[in-house]
Amino acid sequence: MNNTTDNKKGFFWNRKPKDKEQEEKEAKSWLREWLDALVFAFIAAAILRQLIFGSYKIPTGSMEQDLLIGDFLIVSNLTYGARTPMAVCIPFTQVCVPGIKLPWTRLPGFRDIERNDIIVFNIPWEVKPISQKTNYIKRAVGVAGDTLELRNKVLYVNGEEEVKHDGVQRFYSITLNEGVRLSDAKMKSVGAGTFTDERYTMAQGGNTYIVNMREEVAEVVEGWPEVDTLHYFMFSPDQTLYEYAQSSGSFSRAFNNHDHFSEIVVPFEGQQIELTSENYYIYKDLIERYEGNTLEIQGNQFIINGETTNSYTIRQNYYFAMGDNRDNSEDSRFWGFVPKDHIIGKAFIVWFSLDGMIPRISRMFHVID
Repeated sequence: MNNTTDNKKGFFWNRKPKDKEQEEKEAKSWLREWLDALVFAFIAAAILRQLIFGSYKIPTGSMEQDLLIGDFLIVSNLTYGARTPMAVCIPFTQVCVPGIKLPWTRLPGFRDIERNDIIVFNIPWEVKPISQKTNYIKRAVGVAGDTLELRNKVLYVNGEEEVKHDGVQRFYSITLNEGVRLSDAKMKSVGAGTFTDERYTMAQGGNTYIVNMREEVAEVVEGWPEVDTLHYFMFSPDQTLYEYAQSSGSFSRAFNNHDHFSEIVVPFEGQQIELTSENYYIYKDLIERYEGNTLEIQGNQFIINGETTNSYTIRQNYYFAMGDNRDNSEDSRFWGFVPKDHIIGKAFIVWFSLDGMIPRISRMFHVID
């Protein structure tokens, strides 16, 4: 009898209604649990993004056809070693407390940057704290200590022509036979131009066109009967095309133009360089901006941190970055070397991709070589 009575007390119609104070306590407990979980998830995601991996969206065509506008990438921060926070910022943004710099270090990575890795980095020339600079993505065609030369649009690394990459594009000049026009449909059929339809960057007039193509496409086009001549479109070695000015002062040109430059060693930690009037413009930003020295010139003499000297010892490794879409890429040919402390990570995988608003299903989970 007692057991029956005790069991009946357990049915919901026999339960006493909770008082208001108890309900409020339970609601607060439930809300606190959710808030704790959300805060933990937010902090965990921020740590993962800072130390493990980041996300990056391709905004321009400088790496086409390997990486396309609208690709969403996972970037491995672990490969080269993640940077600890450099500033006090709102997580997942580049909004930081001005004037506050944190002591930082780079954690041990799996390996060093290797030649031809596709890297994500902070653009060196912006006048901002490092971690707040714009993110760029390019191919590291030269690593610290490499000797590079760009001759007639072709890059030579340590005396040998660079390893060929399937997606590399360049401008070609195509002259057709008299009275023939270039067929847009025919050019599209062989994959000429970029995925942004910038196939005819400029026309020289008459029956000559400038077309952006991969080497294998150019070989096909050259064999068409309507084509008279086909060759690289390039500037002459003595043309100085690029010189920048920033609000903080002049920003020296990196090299004369993007089709040619003489042999240059990619700076490496411990390298001792002799400054001359001929190479000064190459090392000016490295010495002043990236390694924090004062530099003055008096005649043929250089004054570094108040001391007259023509010698300088490099403090960190540097890299030479170029886009695979060679003539539609603003890269180290324009603004010089990428310092190691500006390196964020290695491009790892395309996890999603959009062509406008249309998903590119074929590119989802595409591993980046």
